[in-house]
Parts: sequence; C-alpha cells; structure tokens
Amino acid sequence: MRVATLNLASGRDATGRSLDAAALAAALDGFGADVVAVQEVDRDQPRSHGVDQPAVVARALEAVDWRWAPTVAGTPGPQHTWRAVDPTALHGPGDGPAGPHYGIALFSRRPVRRWHVLDLGTGRGRLPVPTGRESPRLDWVSDEPRAAVAAELDGLTVVGTHLSFAPITAGRQLVRIRDWARGLPGPVVVAGDLNLVGPVPELVSGGTRLVRKPTFPAHDPRVQLDHVLALGDLRGGDARAWRLAFGDHRAVAVTLRPL
Repeated sequence: MRVATLNLASGRDATGRSLDAAALAAALDGFGADVVAVQEVDRDQPRSHGVDQPAVVARALEAVDWRWAPTVAGTPGPQHTWRAVDPTALHGPGDGPAGPHYGIALFSRRPVRRWHVLDLGTGRGRLPVPTGRESPRLDWVSDEPRAAVAAELDGLTVVGTHLSFAPITAGRQLVRIRDWARGLPGPVVVAGDLNLVGPVPELVSGGTRLVRKPTFPAHDPRVQLDHVLALGDLRGGDARAWRLAFGDHRAVAVTLRPL
C-alpha cells in the first residue's frame, strides 16, 4: 500500500494565487497513492474561488471513501476573520457545513472500515508571516485548531494530521496521537505536515520515519516537515518527495511493507 501526504496550501501556486477546480485536479493527475493525508484544505473560500477542494481532490485522487475535518470557519490568516469549529464533526461526499471553512482531509482508494477523529485543541503560539510580496512587514498569525483523522483499513490504520507551528505544542500533539493510536487497530501509520524537523517526530513518537527527504520550502527544500511515521511493524520502500504545481511544501509518498 502506498501512503502519501501533501500540504494543499489552499491550492496556491508559486505566485500566491489559488488554482481553480480544473487546474487543481490536473495538478493531482496521476498522483498514484492508495491513501493520502491532505492539509490546509479550503471549502467555499473566496481566496480559492469558492472551490469545494475536498470534493475536487477526492475525484482527482480517485478516492472511494474520504473524510474532511474542518477546524476553522472563516478565513485563517493575520486578519483573524475566523473562529474555531468542532473538528470531530467529520464530513464526507456530498456533506459539509455552509460558508467558508478550512481544515484537513484523508482520502482512500481502498474501503474504510471505520473513521476516527481526535481533537488536538488550539495552541497558544503566534507566528510572524509576511503581509505581502512587496512589503517586508510581518504580521502575527495565531495558531489554529488542530485535529487528527484516522482511517481504519484492512490490516492497517492511517492517521492524517497537521500539527501546530509551535514546536513544543506540535511535540505534545504528536504524543497525544501516539497514545490515541494505541487504541486503534495496528499497525498504525501517521502521515502529515507535523511541523517538526527531520528526526524529531521519530524521537517524540518512538515510531519509524519511513521517508527521509527534505520537503520545505518546496522550491529549495532544506528541512523535512512532512512525514510518514510507522507506529508498528512496517518498513518503507520507494520513498519519494516531489514538488507539485501548488503549495509551499513538497508532497511525500512511500510504499508500506510488513516486516
């Protein structure tokens, strides 16, 4: 089984503009993974043309089952025009809340026995980000609510997540996922933008890092923030990290095999 993770970044390309539905689908053509964890997914957002990105991505990935966990209502960013929503309210095909939302999703080409979700709460951190391409000014962005979504498959559980940009908070969230995963059918794989560099997720979780490639920033990657971790008896092969037509992270994929 091939498992992948990608940070959609609302479908923004190198110019900062979000792709429309057709261009987004084309960018994912031939992605070639059985289960894909996706972060920073928009739905009905003005900044991304009002596209239902979970539905577009599901069709492009040829997913037979998927769930989307919106964690924010409104538009996240320095304007603070958003509010937290209950991330445990999972949505699937033909379902979703009205209005602009943003969150994470997990897509599977294989039948899913059960879905699970874990609310990771909201960190207290704030991150300085540039306000525009022509201005050196930085604005402070508050941390967002975080969640983890798990798909229980035949012989494997895949957890998709996007952890806090504050490393200490991200580490604590990963420990919570590790402990939560002990109650899920194993082996368990955690895939996502963990916002923890290189070997840190492996050390924090006690798992095995199946991909060891830099993923950020996408145009010239120097650190690995995007990971696939095995919390069980699995090994990886044919690991890959590559740049897509959107996003500031590289996508990551690996083929799982039992030990």
